[in-house]
Amino acid sequence: MDNRRYRGDPEPRRYREEPERRRYRDDPPPRHYRDDPPQRRYREEPDQRRYREDPEPRRHREEPPHRPPSRSNQKRKKKRSTLSSSMLYILMVCGISVILAVVGWTLANDVLALNKEEGTAVINVQDENDFGGVVKQLKDQGIINYKWAFRLFSAVTNGREKISVGTYELNTDMDYRAILNNLGSSSSSRMSTAVTIPEGYSVKQIFQMLEDKGISSVEKLEDMAANHDYAFSFLQDIPLGDPNRLEGYLFPDTYEFYMGEDPRFILNKMLVNFDAKVTDEMRQKIADSGRTVRDIIIIASMIERETDGTDRTKIASVIYNRLNHPNSGTQGYVQVDATLQYVLDQQAEEGTEARKVTRDDYRNLSSPYNTYLNKGLPPGPISNPGMTSILAAMNPDSSNYYYYSLGDDGVHHFFNSLSEHENFMASQSGN
Repeated sequence: MDNRRYRGDPEPRRYREEPERRRYRDDPPPRHYRDDPPQRRYREEPDQRRYREDPEPRRHREEPPHRPPSRSNQKRKKKRSTLSSSMLYILMVCGISVILAVVGWTLANDVLALNKEEGTAVINVQDENDFGGVVKQLKDQGIINYKWAFRLFSAVTNGREKISVGTYELNTDMDYRAILNNLGSSSSSRMSTAVTIPEGYSVKQIFQMLEDKGISSVEKLEDMAANHDYAFSFLQDIPLGDPNRLEGYLFPDTYEFYMGEDPRFILNKMLVNFDAKVTDEMRQKIADSGRTVRDIIIIASMIERETDGTDRTKIASVIYNRLNHPNSGTQGYVQVDATLQYVLDQQAEEGTEARKVTRDDYRNLSSPYNTYLNKGLPPGPISNPGMTSILAAMNPDSSNYYYYSLGDDGVHHFFNSLSEHENFMASQSGN
């Protein structure tokens, strides 16, 4: 195509940028502003403002509708919230774990006896049903630190059933299981002591001695002696109800007793010893003599309380002479001062010493044990005799003695007649 221009041709149209059109004050606003309402300007249009003259009540300007946040903002907020919750949960779990670890370690130290200071304690179980009292002693004496934990452990392991009456020496090296095992009757920690029952002691004196040694209480011993029916032939004819029913049968000897021992076992041990010492041969010999075992023990108990240690068979002969010859000068009265002293000892209040026998007591002391007022043997033994006195009662000397008296020299002197006895008494400084 020929692009040549001819002289007469008009100049080709060129696209030129039109100069910016000047806007004058009276020109209308641009097209995109035309539809917008004119902005209210209070300073220029004071007449449009509503104040007091406006009769309608003033209305609050309506808030523009809430535009929900964009999805991206929601995701960011949700992410931050999830992260915060996770961190809080982790911190809470860590805190609880630390607390549980500390508590668990502390309890483990007590249950397993770890990191405890060395120490020992004596625990006295007076009643195997008083588990609370036992736990309190363990806590108070530092063997355990947490009573509730020990109770729980005992319940789970059934350890409460292992506890028995007694006195035990425990230490802080024992864990909970060892403590329960060492509170039982077969425990090596159970404390024991040797007690020697002297010959001639009464039931009352024996019970007081056992209480003083911490083996049992007088009250428990008396209750068991009075009300428990022990299966021994020599006790079958003795009624229950009186603790002195065992008088004469608690054999004097040296015994090994557990501290806090059950009174039934204490008394049974002494009765078993008596039953073994008085053999079948001895019982047969007693039966052949026309006496009973109880008669022999009553006579032996009087000998035990009267002897100076060297004259048991002589005293036995005096007693038998009076019993066997009721028509003699003594007329069947045994007349042994020790029987009156036994009554006075029983009447004495606890903790007080009984008074001594006087001549007025011979006629005025009302009791079946007063052998000056009652013929024959007293109703029961007045002490617990040893084997030497029992054998003396079974084998008295053959004599004509009806009287004896303790002289100023500290030994007994024996006489055939009342006049000899009175003359000797008059010669002694103590009469």
